[in-house]
Amino acid sequence: MMDLESLITTITEFTRAHQYWAPVIIFLLAFGESLALISLFIPATVILVGLSVLIGESGLSFWLIWIVAALGAFIGDWVSYWIGYHYKLRVYKMWPFTKKPELLEKGQGFFDKWGIWSVFFGRFLGPFRATIPLIAGICMMPKKYFQWSNLASALIWAFGVLAPGAFGIQWISNWL
Repeated sequence: MMDLESLITTITEFTRAHQYWAPVIIFLLAFGESLALISLFIPATVILVGLSVLIGESGLSFWLIWIVAALGAFIGDWVSYWIGYHYKLRVYKMWPFTKKPELLEKGQGFFDKWGIWSVFFGRFLGPFRATIPLIAGICMMPKKYFQWSNLASALIWAFGVLAPGAFGIQWISNWL
């Protein structure tokens, strides 16, 4: 089994060698990071931070990569919301929540306390990133409120994950 460091290195080196795949890879990582169930097994944020350095070193357009990452995160949350909205309480009987019901219970408590703000802030809190959209769907949060919060948080999250590596490398190379 591949350890985290090897996985990050493999994906980064593949992307470095095949930069035309960068938007697809970054979209899939952001999508997976935001999708309920899958995000529990993919350390996508760490990989995205690693790839952000590649953006700074190469000729890749930061703005294209930022939009692609935000779109992946937005769609991942939307799919998670849809699963919750469609399956409602049956989600609690789905794997891995049958083995870790506390994931949904904590998400439910956070959602009950913060409402629409939980969708926005949940994106920035690892344990809640993928469960809050699921809970919002189960609770039938109005779609337009969910989507506005989803969009705003996806844009800010993608920028925050990618900008330090992308612009930090450029700043350091210009400074030296």
